[in-house]
Amino acid sequence: MDLKLKNLRVLVTGASRGLGYATARALAMDGALVAINGRDEVRIQTAVLKLSSEVHLPVYGVAGDLSEAGAAEKVVREACEMLGGLDILICNAGGPPPGAFESFDEATWQKAIDLSFMSNVRLIKAALPFLRKSGAASVLTVTSYSVKQPIPNLILSNSIRAATIGLTKSLALELGKEGIRFNSILPGWTETERVGVLMEARAKANGSSVEAEFAKQASESPLGRMATPEEFANVAAFLVSPAAAYLTGVMLPVDGGMLKGTF
Repeated sequence: MDLKLKNLRVLVTGASRGLGYATARALAMDGALVAINGRDEVRIQTAVLKLSSEVHLPVYGVAGDLSEAGAAEKVVREACEMLGGLDILICNAGGPPPGAFESFDEATWQKAIDLSFMSNVRLIKAALPFLRKSGAASVLTVTSYSVKQPIPNLILSNSIRAATIGLTKSLALELGKEGIRFNSILPGWTETERVGVLMEARAKANGSSVEAEFAKQASESPLGRMATPEEFANVAAFLVSPAAAYLTGVMLPVDGGMLKGTF
């Protein structure tokens, strides 16, 4: 299937590794013009070099910590200058730390809100003037299947990512008449660095090994394994593409069947 991504201009945040990097790669492999963002200048430039060598196309990098006020506007502006505009925005960020409710103070809650929710608000607000000029405008937020089925010991993520779902669905309804699509992917357990950190925390709490925790979590999936970042990226590339032009307001689990509910 031709996703009609060739020469569409895309900004992917949180893309120096993991789901963001895999998604940027999938889009670029289909001919999109891609800018990637990450907090660390050295890491993002390393990712740019690696990605451009893999896809044999120019890839642009914009460093910036999106949990900081003002960073989103700067990142979007610089990306649009490099790309010559914007058609697709993919809002992705690392998640907040694991822990129980009473282990976090208000400052930690605020930091998590800035990272996992306000970064999306700020990115979308900064991108809208550019998206309104596109004939294929699409925004994808990356959340978690925990918004439908909370994950133990992830109180910050369970709570705050749900706000992004409300934002995404509301904007799909509000801005659909302008031809801008808003969707979200709810990934399940995927083999990323972030999941490695969570498995390390579990191993420490349970007195087990990281390998044992990975195996235990994978066994809970109906498919008996975790996803690869590439499997997530393939779904993301379709959902933001013109091939999915009549899909908006979709909250799509990519979780290997981990959600137990019917809807």
